[in-house]
Amino acid sequence: MQITETVSQDLRRQYTVTVLASELDAKVTKRLEEMKGRVNLKGFRPGKAPVSFLKKQFGKSVMGEIVQQAVDEGSQKAINDNQLKPALTPRIEPVGDVQQVVDGKADLTFTVTVDLMPDFQTADVTQLKVERLTSEVTDADVDEAVERLAKQTRAFTPRPEGEPSQKDDTVLIDFTGSVDGVEFDGGKGNDFNLTLGSGQFIPGFEDQLIGAKPGDRRDVTVTFPADYHAAGLAGKHAVFAVAVKEVKAPEESKIDDELAKKMGLEDIATLKERVRDQIKADYARASRMHLKRRILDALDEVHSFPLPPAMVESEFQNIWAQVEAELKKEGKTAAEEGGSEEELRAEYHRIAERRVRLGLVLGKLGEQNGITVSGEEVQRAIMQRARQFPGQEQQVFELYSKNQQAQAEIRAPLFEDKVVDFIAELAQINEKSVDKDTLFKDPDDIPESIKSA
Repeated sequence: MQITETVSQDLRRQYTVTVLASELDAKVTKRLEEMKGRVNLKGFRPGKAPVSFLKKQFGKSVMGEIVQQAVDEGSQKAINDNQLKPALTPRIEPVGDVQQVVDGKADLTFTVTVDLMPDFQTADVTQLKVERLTSEVTDADVDEAVERLAKQTRAFTPRPEGEPSQKDDTVLIDFTGSVDGVEFDGGKGNDFNLTLGSGQFIPGFEDQLIGAKPGDRRDVTVTFPADYHAAGLAGKHAVFAVAVKEVKAPEESKIDDELAKKMGLEDIATLKERVRDQIKADYARASRMHLKRRILDALDEVHSFPLPPAMVESEFQNIWAQVEAELKKEGKTAAEEGGSEEELRAEYHRIAERRVRLGLVLGKLGEQNGITVSGEEVQRAIMQRARQFPGQEQQVFELYSKNQQAQAEIRAPLFEDKVVDFIAELAQINEKSVDKDTLFKDPDDIPESIKSA
């Protein structure tokens, strides 16, 4: 076996591996000698068939196995002899006619292309300076949440005969929607309970039912939003033929011990305490989301090193496939997203580079500090994922339990979170109090004045 280096770049090596036909033939002969004692052929006593006869019968199939073995051994030898750390599975490409090799008429030649893991120094995470956005839970927050609970649990009673509907009433309706006189999929419903003012339906729909009485029939005209999820309806004018069957008014929602007892609690004080704890947990999750983003931003800012091209390209292709699927679903083009396709691809290529860079940094920090994800943690995460599919828990659990790639998809975010939490314990964190609306914004939507404050 001969191995020759043909490409030597920063993060890529390529080798040409050649295995002589005579070497392959010798391996085939040896394999057939080993098989001879186990093969029974008509006309020969067990184990007495000559190798030359076995080669005619089984030579090509055995040669196929020998060739695959030689490829595996050659590629691994190239990696081991040169002490390489592959970033991805090496790419193997045959040189010449493989059939000629299998027929024993040519040497086996193939190339091994290896993208390497970059060698870089991780930053001192104790020097990272990041902000943690926080917000206090106020009595007003608790009261507002309790009021929402009271509204959600209130009862409704039919309005007196002839009395029209008002905002916050529920109406029982049948409806059929059409665009240009043609009914569309998903535009029909029967015995639908709609709370007027809830915003469940397209803007303008519920307003046109205020004042309706049982037995009324109304044509409700609306315009679908330009960004409506069904691309075929986005921006279209529609008419809904609505039949009002029942109108109910909400009863007074009292915030007292009876409300707490409806929810299985002792009194209103206990309910408010539980609500406060839940809001605190929600605030903590939102705060952690922002902190994680700022830690990742800080890590990205202080690390700069060459990235394995194949890793970046693979990540980009995954992202771009999702972008194309979303554009197709929405019936949009790249131009409608604010630029040309070339500009959009460049933007997502930068995102792919960031993801690869941060993945390598987090991976190395985790390795340096002995951070791992246990099998028990993965199993718990799988169970949580399975509970998201009521009635299919067992099938989902088995899917993840038997699929190593699916388990890796579960393990990766667990590992990332553990490394981020580790960094958060060491970094220099400045807590910044913000209002709750800011706390629950997407990190990308946080005003620059707050980010730079």
